[in-house]
Amino acid sequence: MRKPKLQRSLQLLTSASLLYILLVGFEFPIVFRRITPPTTAAATAAASLPLHSQQEIQPKSAPIRPSIPAVRRSHASISSLDFRSDGRSALHGSARHAFDVGKRLLSELDDSAALAVEEGGNQTAEEACPHSIGLSGEEFGSRGKVIVLPCGLTLGSHLTVVGRPHPGHTEAEPRISAVKEGDRPVVVSQFMMELQGLRTVDGEDPPRILHFNPRLKGDWSGKPVLEQNTCYRMHWGPAQRCEGWKSRADEETVDGQLKCEKWIRDDDARSEESKTIWWLNRLIGRTKKVTVDWPFPFVEDKLFVLTLSAGLEGYHVNVDGRHVTSFPYRTGFVLEDATGLFLNGDIDVQSIYAGSLPTTHPSFAPQRYLNMSKEWQAPPLRDGPVDLFIGILSAGNHFAERMAVRKSWMRSKAIQSSRVVARFFVALHGRKDVNVELKKEAEFFGDIVIVPFMDSYDLVVLKTVAICEYGINEVSARYIMKCDDDTFVRVDSVLSEIKKVSPGSSVYVGNINYYHKPLRNGKWAVTYEEWPEEDYPPYANGPGYIVSSNIARFVVSDFEKHKLRLFKMEDVSMGMWVEQFNTTTPVKYIHSFKFCQFGCIEDYYTAHYQSPRQMICMWDKLKMGKPHCCNMR
Repeated sequence: MRKPKLQRSLQLLTSASLLYILLVGFEFPIVFRRITPPTTAAATAAASLPLHSQQEIQPKSAPIRPSIPAVRRSHASISSLDFRSDGRSALHGSARHAFDVGKRLLSELDDSAALAVEEGGNQTAEEACPHSIGLSGEEFGSRGKVIVLPCGLTLGSHLTVVGRPHPGHTEAEPRISAVKEGDRPVVVSQFMMELQGLRTVDGEDPPRILHFNPRLKGDWSGKPVLEQNTCYRMHWGPAQRCEGWKSRADEETVDGQLKCEKWIRDDDARSEESKTIWWLNRLIGRTKKVTVDWPFPFVEDKLFVLTLSAGLEGYHVNVDGRHVTSFPYRTGFVLEDATGLFLNGDIDVQSIYAGSLPTTHPSFAPQRYLNMSKEWQAPPLRDGPVDLFIGILSAGNHFAERMAVRKSWMRSKAIQSSRVVARFFVALHGRKDVNVELKKEAEFFGDIVIVPFMDSYDLVVLKTVAICEYGINEVSARYIMKCDDDTFVRVDSVLSEIKKVSPGSSVYVGNINYYHKPLRNGKWAVTYEEWPEEDYPPYANGPGYIVSSNIARFVVSDFEKHKLRLFKMEDVSMGMWVEQFNTTTPVKYIHSFKFCQFGCIEDYYTAHYQSPRQMICMWDKLKMGKPHCCNMR
């Protein structure tokens, strides 16, 4: 009797097991309808797609879940900054005018018909340029003593100047005439020849890509001198002076040429006795090499022929067929950026000839620089506060600089994970086609904030206020950093530096200047009305500094209340604001030379004056764990 019952129990158990296997294997909808949400058609189709590649079937590690989810939030590419102050200073007047012009330029950009016209008419990526240019001295003078080189220079280009230096004259410039030679005034004869980058932002001085300054008389040394230098964004580099001594044997050359050749000096050690010994040695055959000493290459009231040529490593200057000096290329510009030659001073120019020039120059067209790939778009923003916001000052036509930043330090892990956010702050350009391209660039990459005023060097301070506003109101950053588009930033090192600060502290971090004095004379003079004190407050150099969020919030609040003091030097302005904030809330000033003001030093935090090529080079080295400079010439 028990056997049939046991057999039936086993049969029932077996049947139930089979039924369960069938239900699980085939996933009957009648069973799972209540516990499984209906799938979309797209998801169903994706689930049914076969795997075709070997890569698709390889085991993959699960992605790391972020602590704060990153979501793409919509942020306007136009800054909400507005200027309504009724201040009577010249700076306030310039700001009001710049914002009025900016509103008009923005309305033109919003006109879709005008945008379409610009897009259709801006297809030419290259402009034709002459292979050579020649001007007489009269023509040169009538053109403002500038010869325009529309496509710049290229390897092998040369410029020949025929001129005559003026005789020495008493200098009327107060700073020089104040220096007396005994009871006599200083006598001066000097001129300058400059390769300039004429395509620049309105209000900025053209950069001096090469400043060549022969001083026949009037140098502080009392001797004739050749001085060469560069000036980039109103900052002079270290001068190279040729004073009649031959370059040292261990000093680097430029394309195999010496930086400085020797010429006869009136303080040479060669006495009459040494000359006699030299001739005696020549007669008896001891000296196999004949040395020839040349005079200073320029003589008052005597015609000369100077040729400046572009080599692989630098510029070379020959006078009357003799090599005189060579100057290595410096940071920031390439040969095609040298779009003008300017001559001024104590010289009569007879003629100028430029030859072997490039015949096309596509550099001003953004199509050459902008890589419209989604790879370089800004990552989505986090739904919450970020550790650091980096505002990058840029100009409308700096397409190459922005693209180099996107391809270098903006690829850092902290920025790609949205722990750190970086944005370019750009004012409007005088050329409508530049603004059209800028707006398209901003909409595609999502990393540009257009500040709605007409760009001007004196109003850079308004971009700094816009950086503070965006960092506080848009991304809720704990710290706000300001830098320039030619500044390379080691984001990881900057984060490590601010992590040393106690949470909630008010800090001001950078390469801080103490007891700097305003210039009272010259083009960049500061009047006593603008700044009555003899010293500026402590301020960090503009290429890279950081403030805590409470300082940035104070700046924005005072700006909105029309109480913020504006100064034409933005880095000094921030020092003034921090000093004012410090009167009520203690601020910790953190100074470090690793925030480099000029160029780059090893183990830097920021490096200034880096060209687009240097940006990419430094990023490549940094990826290998080597924070080294790329001092290309």
